[in-house]
Amino acid sequence: MKQLLIILLFVNFSSKAQQSKDVKLVLEHIQTQQKAWSNGDITEFMNYYWKDDSLKFIGSKGITYGWQKTLDNYKKSYPNKEAMGELTFTIVEATQLSKISIYVIGKWELKKDKPVGGYFTLLWKKINKQWVIVADHTS
Repeated sequence: MKQLLIILLFVNFSSKAQQSKDVKLVLEHIQTQQKAWSNGDITEFMNYYWKDDSLKFIGSKGITYGWQKTLDNYKKSYPNKEAMGELTFTIVEATQLSKISIYVIGKWELKKDKPVGGYFTLLWKKINKQWVIVADHTS
């Protein structure tokens, strides 16, 4: 009985350590996205989104499906570095839901002539050994 308890504690600790590693990696990806945006590089910013027609972006205009359509909408709304401004993310919560999914809530702010901001919820999923955003709800 004692051995079983020790094994269960070890498995639980190992699982939490992996979760912490995965959450840390996703938060690093978000920081890389912030830098890419502030450098005017929408394509680099989009590298962390799932390159699939099933990607979902939910914004003020409704749901957009697909990586390419999401990229096209970003480029239309933010045609140059000046329009993009300087992006700042503040993470409110990052929770690993399973070995392959992480949920992130945060605030975003664009510093430019007319500053704007809001909140976002991201669902990250591990696909082909890579963490990617599969759903983004930004308001």
